[in-house]
Amino acid sequence: MPTRHVSHPPHALDAVIIGAGIVGAACAYYAGRCGLAVAVVDRGPVAGGTTGAGEGNLLVSDKGAGPELDLALLSTRLWRELTEVLPPEAEYEPKGGLVVASDETARTALRAFAAGQRAAGVEAHEVPADRLRDLEPHLAPGLAGGFHYPQDAQVQPARAAAHLLRASRADVRPGEEVTAVLTDARGAVRGVRTPHGDLHAPVVVNATGTWAGQLAARAGTRLPVRPRRGFVLVTEPLPPGLVRHKVYAADYVADVASDSAALQSSAVVESTPAGPVLIGATRERVGFDRTLSTEALRRLATAATALFPALGGVRALRAYCGFRPYLPDHLPAIGPDPRVPGLYHACGHEGAGIGLAPATGLLVATALRGDPPPVDLRPFDPGRFDGQEGADR
Repeated sequence: MPTRHVSHPPHALDAVIIGAGIVGAACAYYAGRCGLAVAVVDRGPVAGGTTGAGEGNLLVSDKGAGPELDLALLSTRLWRELTEVLPPEAEYEPKGGLVVASDETARTALRAFAAGQRAAGVEAHEVPADRLRDLEPHLAPGLAGGFHYPQDAQVQPARAAAHLLRASRADVRPGEEVTAVLTDARGAVRGVRTPHGDLHAPVVVNATGTWAGQLAARAGTRLPVRPRRGFVLVTEPLPPGLVRHKVYAADYVADVASDSAALQSSAVVESTPAGPVLIGATRERVGFDRTLSTEALRRLATAATALFPALGGVRALRAYCGFRPYLPDHLPAIGPDPRVPGLYHACGHEGAGIGLAPATGLLVATALRGDPPPVDLRPFDPGRFDGQEGADR
């Protein structure tokens, strides 16, 4: 639908945030801490989209030196601070990550990758083959070695989003779909329209995840966000200690950085406080198709049991899929849209949105207040895709 024009927008709100997932919740939380009055609107329930389908990864281990890693390191610090706000039900676990190499070629590549990360401030410790089982006693034999990342962590994303929204004191409105973005005669944002009425504010924040491209179009601009489907297997509850860290194979890093639309899979295995083990990760660009892929699930099970043979006798209770909000350069869009005054974006994090949510929320809040950002915003400029013909593919 087109934008709707308003002539005199009286408002008590400083911003309307569209999207009640973890990124929108973090934006609301840090905006509230800055003294801003915000409303959070979502057509579905809190964490009803990508957030609710996430594993809760808070990773630095899979990010090479550069802007995304800077964002991840900031978020790592902020997640630790948020433990003072989040209750135990949010299941924040600073368990650390273990990346394993199947052969010497993969181990050499991991060593070079970790060297760049260390220079950027990441803690990465090489683990020789004969010490891997000190960290993970149930790992398969024959692995060439790996790297331990103490800064990796995990959280229950839906509960974290709900508690951040509660702590933000925002006016949270689930079940309200934005049908139009309100603008004035100059094209500047002045709020949103929902079936329940208009919400007036000088700023609208697009935190709609995989659907951010559609919201951008509704606001009269363009952002080439596309869905990238992924499946997760969930096992029956298992005794503590079977999997102690977030463990994944070295080829996961390459899958994250890939531009391929085809099905890709690599083993990511982690326990949860409730007992079930989560097994990922697959990636493919198939639009919003939720059809269960037996091939994807077969690959997940095969890769997981190759890392942890004990999982071979464990029942998988269920599988689910979600859609990562993919942008062509694998960097999120954060900050003001240069083409629509008053429109801000906080989206396009692909599979890293849960981990990067606090830094994203803080960057949006500081931008709204006009304060200096804690990291350089330029790599995340929402207007950077203008003139790129292939960006929508």
